[in-house]
Amino acid sequence: MLKLTGISKGFTGVQALSSINFDVRAGEIHALVGENGAGKSTTIKIIAGAYKPDAGTLEFDGRQVHWARPADAKAAGIHVIYQEFVLFPHLTVAENIFLGHERRGAFGMIDHARTRRDAADLLGKLGVDIDPDRLVSELTVADQQMVEISKALVHKVKLLILDEPTAVISGREAELLFARLAVLKAEGVAIVYVSHRLEEIFQIADRVTVFKDGQHVVTTDIGNVDRNRLIAYMVGRDLKDIFPPKPDTDAPGKVVLKAENITVEGRVRNAGIELRAGEITALAGMVGAGRTEFAMGIFGGLPISSGTVTIDGERLSNVSPALSIARGVGFVTEDRKGQGLAMQLDVAANISAADLGGVTSGGLLDRRRENEIARHEIDNYRIACRGPATPVATMSGGNQQKVIVARWARTSRKVLILDEPTRGVDVGAKTEIYRIMRQLADAGIAILMISSELPEVVGMADRVVVMREGVVSGELAGAAITEAAIMSLATQHPVREAAE
Repeated sequence: MLKLTGISKGFTGVQALSSINFDVRAGEIHALVGENGAGKSTTIKIIAGAYKPDAGTLEFDGRQVHWARPADAKAAGIHVIYQEFVLFPHLTVAENIFLGHERRGAFGMIDHARTRRDAADLLGKLGVDIDPDRLVSELTVADQQMVEISKALVHKVKLLILDEPTAVISGREAELLFARLAVLKAEGVAIVYVSHRLEEIFQIADRVTVFKDGQHVVTTDIGNVDRNRLIAYMVGRDLKDIFPPKPDTDAPGKVVLKAENITVEGRVRNAGIELRAGEITALAGMVGAGRTEFAMGIFGGLPISSGTVTIDGERLSNVSPALSIARGVGFVTEDRKGQGLAMQLDVAANISAADLGGVTSGGLLDRRRENEIARHEIDNYRIACRGPATPVATMSGGNQQKVIVARWARTSRKVLILDEPTRGVDVGAKTEIYRIMRQLADAGIAILMISSELPEVVGMADRVVVMREGVVSGELAGAAITEAAIMSLATQHPVREAAE
């Protein structure tokens, strides 16, 4: 269906692609993987007509093509679902799905009833129940993802490209997506699947291609590689274990934060947790289990209707973000671009954002001091950038994440809460973030990690608290932390361990 031969693309001072080859067959799911900066996004944009290659040829559906604009590729049957949504929040679900391709009736007027019906049909094929009349701004992130996918299905799809489609969904929503992709595959659609979640690659892909530094490394049937070999292809070195070793001692650290009987209306019921110095505690569960809401309630980001939070022996009657920060608690949000970073500012300003008092004198910002701090943290956390003045908007997702962690690690003397800390970052950046987390824990900070990736939970957590439908369903520690045990508590169904 698609064949790229000898494709090269350069930008000012950067060679993004160097004579790469890539092909996708009709009726297959072909995974495209590699670290950030490997050339995946540039390749996608060339296929979609957003970029013109400097050299090489592109064949689609049996003929050589030269897209003049993205609309030409789309008209030919190529649809791309990017990681960043292209939705209008103040329009309805149905209006977003058919924007530019409105259902019309007599005299060219928009047929709203037909639009709603057709939208409901598309959503139904995806296995989701979303009211077509709801505003997109009212939807969860997972439902917004399904609206994006529905948009791609409006017309006949020959090649569907998904860029990190599960970066914002997991659990049931992800399984529904995989089921829909299987249907499209059976219908002969060629699918390019870009993801940092390697477990998904092995679950759904037929073949996998690895790019590194703008070059083609390997293309192979998925059955010919295992996780370690795939990681080695991606990072250019043998990476047997991406997780740092856990501490040998079983002696529990001091309880620095204790939450009891926390209730967040409609989200969390009578949940409790203890966080101990030097320990990484994971908060696990399915999407919608209430993990983020529970953590936000503890931090003060959401109002709690009952329950208490005790930090270092001090019981707080009215917990708030300002009070938590003052007591040495930090929170790294899962939405780094929307809620975590000031995208228009540079690295220095973002790192100092939680401690402006430390970089001001006489009410004025001490830019020299701010830059000194930034340079130290850039070295400490191995942040790849040109320096403190680098705009964070120009950086990779993994390095953006390290900027946020660096910010909160400076002020989080007791507890650091990390909500999906490696979402949307490549395996190399994940390894660095894991190292940073263990380094902070070794320094005596209590880490609370919310993660939807079971290998990450098992690999990093000293203790796991599992939630289901807004309540804590169980706790695991040490050798009892397994994927099967976590899933059993998350679903209240026994899960058999995979055969060795």
